[in-house]
Amino acid sequence: MSRPCLSVRPRRIRRGTALTLTLATVLATGAAAGSWHAGHTARPRPEPSAASGSRTADRAAVERAAAEAMAAGKSGAQAAAEVVSRSGDRWSTIYTAGEFEDFQRQLDGGYVGVGLWLRQARGGRMEVSRVRPGGPAARAGTARGDRLVAVDGRPVRGRPVTEVVALLRGDDEAGRGRAGTPVELAFQRGARRWSAVVHRARLRSQDVTTDRPAGASGPVRIRAEAFTKGSGAAIRDAVRAAPPDAGLLLDLRGNTGGLVDEAVTAASAFLDGGLVATYDVHGRQRALYAGDGGNTRVPLVVLVDGGTMSAAELLAGALQDRGRAVVVGSPTFGKGSVQMPSTLPDGSVAELTVGHYRTPAGRTVDGHGITPDLTVEDGATARAVTVLSGLGTGT
Repeated sequence: MSRPCLSVRPRRIRRGTALTLTLATVLATGAAAGSWHAGHTARPRPEPSAASGSRTADRAAVERAAAEAMAAGKSGAQAAAEVVSRSGDRWSTIYTAGEFEDFQRQLDGGYVGVGLWLRQARGGRMEVSRVRPGGPAARAGTARGDRLVAVDGRPVRGRPVTEVVALLRGDDEAGRGRAGTPVELAFQRGARRWSAVVHRARLRSQDVTTDRPAGASGPVRIRAEAFTKGSGAAIRDAVRAAPPDAGLLLDLRGNTGGLVDEAVTAASAFLDGGLVATYDVHGRQRALYAGDGGNTRVPLVVLVDGGTMSAAELLAGALQDRGRAVVVGSPTFGKGSVQMPSTLPDGSVAELTVGHYRTPAGRTVDGHGITPDLTVEDGATARAVTVLSGLGTGT
């Protein structure tokens, strides 16, 4: 039986450009250049007209359109996508069978790409926001802040980030990235322009990292880029490894989501059981609970911004409602709808909105987001360290 999903991307028809998050089975994370790894997009905000999340695609109409198109010798997936487009449901989408298979393979956090992440800067310029150490792009001398000018001679300025993702991955007609294939990348750094031919590789995401932004005597920052498989356990391990007298910063800025069960595991690192979120599927209420034995003593501040989406919002909202953390930053994106995948007659997959999730206090996230306890646009990390110092220590 299909299980519900929490999606982190608007609907689309193009192959290889979806951004998906799954409750239990299917994973593709946010828009990251050369991978499906969730990361640095251009800090998206909800469109006012769609913020309510009330429009949903009708499953029966989608399945009927696909069947009728196939009977007429046409593309069932394309017909289904057109129904979804007309519905105004920006979170429902149609995947080819190859795309869906590719997403399932990525449950382990692996991806095919060149190891760089992009954001769309002013004027449509494509800027490198992060480079994977040791990856193909890093070996070519690429650095954060460089401008990606072209991929295989195709200018990328003004293109959606997701389209550039597909180019960097080398997606085939089934939407699969191809490891080992060459791709020519053109960059600009200041007045310098250069090109390099790199080979795509199968890489593993590094979604959870730790550092101490205020120095060796300051708090430990746990940065979660996405909730891929193992991310929740990595956060739990980071909490356990932190010095007992150090507070914690859980940095969810730019986290576009991931596997919801991984977000629940992450919540379990800070809670001793209890409710994390509720959600409905076709009107039937379900609940997600934290495991027992989390560290409830260490002072905790959660950092969020407009790029914090879906499962990351679920986690931030749970820790806020449970009184476990002070949330600092700017309002989050507001993506809290549940999608359910089903297979269409041609093997493509329709992932359609079937419900919404809420925080432990009953707050609706979809179209609203999480409002921080302390709103800070600039210098959020420094303010978070100050707030944490006022919370005492975990001993």
